[in-house]
Amino acid sequence: MGSEGLQERYINPYTDFGFKKLFGTELNKELLISFLNALLPDQPNIRDVTYLNTEHLGTQERDRRAVFDVYCENEDGEKFLVEMQRGEQQFFKDRSLYYTTFPIREQAPRGKGWDYELKKVYTIGILNFTFDDTDDTYYHHEVKLVDMKTKGVFYDKLTLIYLEMPKFEKTEDQLETMFDKWMFVLQNLGALMERPAALQERVFTRLFEAAEIARFSRKELVAYEDSLKVYRDWYSTIKTAIVKGRKEGEEIGRERGRKEMQRNIARQMKTDGLSIESIAGYTHLSPEEIKNL
Repeated sequence: MGSEGLQERYINPYTDFGFKKLFGTELNKELLISFLNALLPDQPNIRDVTYLNTEHLGTQERDRRAVFDVYCENEDGEKFLVEMQRGEQQFFKDRSLYYTTFPIREQAPRGKGWDYELKKVYTIGILNFTFDDTDDTYYHHEVKLVDMKTKGVFYDKLTLIYLEMPKFEKTEDQLETMFDKWMFVLQNLGALMERPAALQERVFTRLFEAAEIARFSRKELVAYEDSLKVYRDWYSTIKTAIVKGRKEGEEIGRERGRKEMQRNIARQMKTDGLSIESIAGYTHLSPEEIKNL
């Protein structure tokens, strides 16, 4: 096993190893800072972040363990959860909110009084899938608590941001903002063979250096190849399930089509005065079905 076995030049950020190497290490925290500032252009510029423990236990023994991809705070104590979501889960939104409770609850000081003043909390999900209930072009979701009558923000210290990566389709010559550039590099890094001319900012020099597989130590290379295999196995499983589901859906569709055609024929036969027994013989519908038409 070695780098010669990999055809890619840069790591795939959708792998667990790749994402944490780029965004979850002290050595590369300028990448995380740049990404957060690009994502939150209307907020005060983040100058530094401190990485926090990514593994948390609930307040009671029966609570499930929560493990975050990246968990940090800025110089003002505001908390950031950054997660790479590789595949859709049945209760994804519930999971996201559950994780968000940890940086909220842990702000309570132990053993002394507290007035409940909270620092801001941001949960950021980079999604390798799309929501079913949004349109084809809306990929940057910023969710806050709002007053349903006034539509104004009711509470501005909790923000959930979701990026539907498959919907981002800008090409290199369409990149205008730093947010565009970060979306582009996250979407395409694993497939690039050289640094795009549009990404000239110094932070991207650091990113492409950190992402270049040829620079990995033997230990890093082994860890990355293991992570890449897990990702590819997962991707293959998901694709197989989608294809199988589509075939089953098509078969169900054909069966429903045949059934509807039989019903239409039976309705016409009833109109023409044929007996239920005769109609059943021609259409293979049950007498009860024919009576209910």
